[in-house]
This record gives sequence, C-alpha cells and structure tokens, in this order.
Amino acid sequence: MKKTLLVLAVLVACNALQAQDKKEYPKPGQMTHDMTEFWEPQPKIVDPGKEKGDAPSDAIVLFDGKDLSQWMSPDGTEPTWKVKNGVATVVKENGKDIRTKQEFGSCQLHLEWCTPKNITGSDQGRGNSGVYLQGMYEVQILDCYQNETYANGMVGSIYKQSAPLVNPMKKPGEWNTYDIIYTAPVFKEDGTYLYEPRVTVLLNGVLVQNNTTIHGTTEFIGLPRTVKHGDGPIILQMHGDPSEPISFRNIWIRDLR
Repeated sequence: MKKTLLVLAVLVACNALQAQDKKEYPKPGQMTHDMTEFWEPQPKIVDPGKEKGDAPSDAIVLFDGKDLSQWMSPDGTEPTWKVKNGVATVVKENGKDIRTKQEFGSCQLHLEWCTPKNITGSDQGRGNSGVYLQGMYEVQILDCYQNETYANGMVGSIYKQSAPLVNPMKKPGEWNTYDIIYTAPVFKEDGTYLYEPRVTVLLNGVLVQNNTTIHGTTEFIGLPRTVKHGDGPIILQMHGDPSEPISFRNIWIRDLR
C-alpha cells in the first residue's frame, strides 16, 4: 500500500512539473460576424422582365416572333420554317433542322413549344422534335400527353440516356415550356472527358432532369460516343414522323461561360 501511494505521489509530481514547463501560446481571437462577409464583387444587376418567361436583360433573344435571323439550316442556307403570328413552325417538306448561327457552351436556355390540337399518331410518331445542346446532346420533345413510349425517349428525357423524373406534359394545342441549365463538358488532352456534360431541365416549371450527367453524344442506334468539341449551336430538330408539325416561340439563351 505504501509503495502504491509513493508511485502515485511521484506521478502527480511529474505531471505538475510538466504542467509548469508547458509553454502558453496566444489563443485565437474572438470571431465576429463581419469576418465571414465579403462585399466585392457585387453581382451584376439583371432585369428579369415583367412577365414569367420574359427574356432577362442579359439574355440573347434567339426568336422573338418576328423572324429567324438568328438561325440557319445545317447546310448554311436560310431556314425554311414558317413564321406567322409570332410563332415558328416546322416545315417537313424540306426535311431540315434549324440551328443557331451563334455557338454556345454552358448556358441557360428557355423555349416554348406546342403541338396542334388535332394531332394524331402514337409512340414516337406524335409531335416529335428535340433541342440539341452544343449540337450533340438532345433533350427530347414529344407529345406524351396520354401517349406512352420508351421511357428514355419520352418528353423531358435525355434521348436514349436518361428518363425524366415525371411527365408534366400539357394537352395538345397548349404551350409547353422548357427551362434548361446546361454545363458544358471539359476534355482531357487525349479527348476523353475530364468532366462530362450535365443538365437540369424543367418542363412547365416541373423538374424532370436534376443535374443529370450526359454520357456522350445522342445516338439513335448504338451507345453514346465521346467526341471532343468546343462551343456548338442550339439545334431544333425537324423529325420525319407523320404527325402535324410542331411550333416554337419565345426562345432565349443566357451564356454562362
């Protein structure tokens, strides 16, 4: 017992000496709220417009209902789609898509589209079109109101890759709205993806793609391919299905590079 007490006494004495020898350093200063605040740079002021769907003041208006001066056919000729009453309508006789003259990378894209009230057909043969980002990655446009098709080919899908979360399609004859936020890919020197493209899509204000990874080019037959590229056009597809032609209005884009 005496030996145990002696050992304890020695340990206490050693700890006391160590405590005396420990160097004291200044303690961190007290945090205040302004230490985690910054004022510069101030975000740019943007006028959002008066009505829902209006082009913000920093947007590039691609179609304002007057003409297709911002667009051309893929072969560089003038687009042949019809413009009437503020609406651009697909002309199927010549079988041509239209593409923007300007090319883009990461962007916010707004467009409105409509199929005729008396549309016929089913599956992929009903109001089929699409919007291509950087000319390579398709967000599907299709009349899926009471019209089933393969899930990764329906409205709101990243065509042949990712099915939409839900189907908020409006009735034929009513206008649908896409709001697309797209992040362009980054490539390595060898042409493979460092970062794959990603996209968020709202259809009629409802989220249908949530920061979805796009795994490569849109292919009708076969798997997506990795193709190194820079900026590319927005393409609106003229699809060869037998249904009545689709129409577009109020198209604008914000460059997010």
